Amino acid sequence: MNDSLVIIPTYNEKENIEKMVRKIFSLPEKFDILIIDDGSPDGTPEIIKHLQAEPFGNNLHLIQRPGKLGLGTAYICGFKWAISKHYQYIFEMDADFSHNPEDLLRLHQSCLNGSDVAIGSRYKSGVNVVNWPMGRVLMSYFASKYVRFVTGMKINDTTAGFKCYKRRVLEHIDLDKIKFKGYAFQIEMKFTAWKMGFKIEEIPIIFTDRKEGASKMSGGIFNEALWGVIKMKLNSYFKQYKKIA
Repeated sequence: MNDSLVIIPTYNEKENIEKMVRKIFSLPEKFDILIIDDGSPDGTPEIIKHLQAEPFGNNLHLIQRPGKLGLGTAYICGFKWAISKHYQYIFEMDADFSHNPEDLLRLHQSCLNGSDVAIGSRYKSGVNVVNWPMGRVLMSYFASKYVRFVTGMKINDTTAGFKCYKRRVLEHIDLDKIKFKGYAFQIEMKFTAWKMGFKIEEIPIIFTDRKEGASKMSGGIFNEALWGVIKMKLNSYFKQYKKIA
């Protein structure tokens, strides 16, 4: 077992998942991988099971859930599993190569250098998004600006889903009280870590839209983030955040 775990939620990622697993295992640093699959009917779990029969199988893990239960619950499941297995660095990552696996090394290095949370940021140095329609780029960019304005967080990419957490961050956050299930989950986790005083660093990355498979973005996900952020901020006035750092 290595000390770093990459958590990858999947739903119908048969076009990408084997390539992603092999790429991560080819990196010069060693990472374990946990796939959390929400009942993919396209055979994604079977691909993982096939890969587990290969020599690196002891470093590739699979949790199968009965259906689409939400991105946030998948990561919470993965975080609890990682803590129980004593991993020291826990990563969030998409399966579709919108996140470059090579950047795992840079996020890891940030945490080795003192960060508690390292964020792969699309907006730290301009707008680094490739192959998205302009409308979606603008929506994502101004959504992050909106979240920053409402919450007061000094983070450029508040909705980013490519991150590395030190173990102690996830141990101190009450994961059962994280409410959001969609992409607003990413905002709530950052906000909670920030309120607790953890050191957060943004690492500039280039985000490339998926080439294969279908996006899971929906209007409901966007609305959760839009209205949920206001509710989260209001609730924070009545909530005690234990300062850790």
